[in-house]
Amino acid sequence: MQPLVTIAIPTYNRADGHLRDVIDASLRQTWENLEIVVGDNASTDDTPALVSGFDDPRLRYIRHETNIGANGNFNHLLKEARGEWFLLFHDDDMIDDDFVESCMRVVEPDTTHAFIRTGVRAINADGAVLKERPNTLIGTSREDFYLSWFRSRTGLYLCNTLYHTARLREVGGFRSVHNLLEDNFAIAKLLERWTHGNVTEIKASYRYTYDQRTYRVPVVSWCEDFRELLRRIEDQCTGEKRDDVSNEGRRFFGRLCVRRANALASTARRVVARLQVARFFGPGTLRQPWTNKI
Repeated sequence: MQPLVTIAIPTYNRADGHLRDVIDASLRQTWENLEIVVGDNASTDDTPALVSGFDDPRLRYIRHETNIGANGNFNHLLKEARGEWFLLFHDDDMIDDDFVESCMRVVEPDTTHAFIRTGVRAINADGAVLKERPNTLIGTSREDFYLSWFRSRTGLYLCNTLYHTARLREVGGFRSVHNLLEDNFAIAKLLERWTHGNVTEIKASYRYTYDQRTYRVPVVSWCEDFRELLRRIEDQCTGEKRDDVSNEGRRFFGRLCVRRANALASTARRVVARLQVARFFGPGTLRQPWTNKI
């Protein structure tokens, strides 16, 4: 019997967006033993009617009476999941038809994997491919995993990550300081205790749009989340590569925060935000060019 896999779709007022396509992509998976759970965060649009229009026993609909926030919805879906493996599938991202099957091919009996990841592509609002990144790690150690991320050899997104449900619950699910990097924190906490599986091929798509919360949240909040994530990563790394992880992580996270600072409309706000980034990650961060977008 195939292990049951839960595809969890958190949503809020996306009936006129990509929600239908996301549900379709979930139901089209070549892996047969699935449940699809839509977590509706008290939408005020036609989301209930859209979901009820699907006639498939694998689809389950949960509607919250009030909006419990994105992070609350994520963790509620994790709590409701019945599957051994869990995908948190944003309502505007996309997965290939064989995403789940490709991930499950690397699972062996008594696996110690806490998550499995594939390569990822960035797409725009219309689905056109902006950039592609296969999952090409430089080695098998925990340190190699982080260095591969910092060197753009792999991308960490929810859409290309299949989690072991019980282990994700055991580390507390999706949480970070400001709940901006809850998926990255989950990865770091899981790597403290278990291994991970990898699929080189690109099997998922992250929808890159410019109206995301990335540019609406204060830059200092991003800095605080990234700095705490780096501290957690540094604490679990050892050996001769630890310094490389620390230094490259500081530059990598600093560049991400600088990019958010540079997107601010006001010159004065940009200056203040860049100074905040320098305080968290060092003045050298401000001289680093930004070269990758996913």
